[in-house]
Amino acid sequence: MKKVQLFTDGACSGNPGPGGWAFILRCCKTDKELERSSGQAEATNNQMELRAVIEGLKALSEPCEVTLYADSTYVLQGMKSWMAGWKSRGWKRKEGSRLVPVKNVELWQELDRLMQTHKIHFEHVKGHAGHLENERCDELAVAAYQRFLPHGKA
Repeated sequence: MKKVQLFTDGACSGNPGPGGWAFILRCCKTDKELERSSGQAEATNNQMELRAVIEGLKALSEPCEVTLYADSTYVLQGMKSWMAGWKSRGWKRKEGSRLVPVKNVELWQELDRLMQTHKIHFEHVKGHAGHLENERCDELAVAAYQRFLPHGKA
């Protein structure tokens, strides 16, 4: 199974607001890299963090052993531990004593389908702390959402 590294980040101007996502995918054997980013006019930061991972996994053409590097505790915790419970409860989460729909359920379900194909290891990186690939993903994600801002705003 090919080993790859997937670095991801999402960003928004406002939450919700214009959003962007980005990933860097690196083959561990060849060091060949693929960078991609895009955005949308209205999104939340969590949606963009999820979209970055989804798009990175979708870019893989075969099952791989993936080490995912992300600064989003929401995404990493969701993938590692929360998702199994959500699925067992019909994509609902506990809120006090009641069950409520999982936020961003379509994105989580898409991510769940993609996770079945790959073996994924999780690495949390501190955001905005000098991690080279995380900083690059942030730069790409911000540039992606800036295309949706009114001219002259940052």
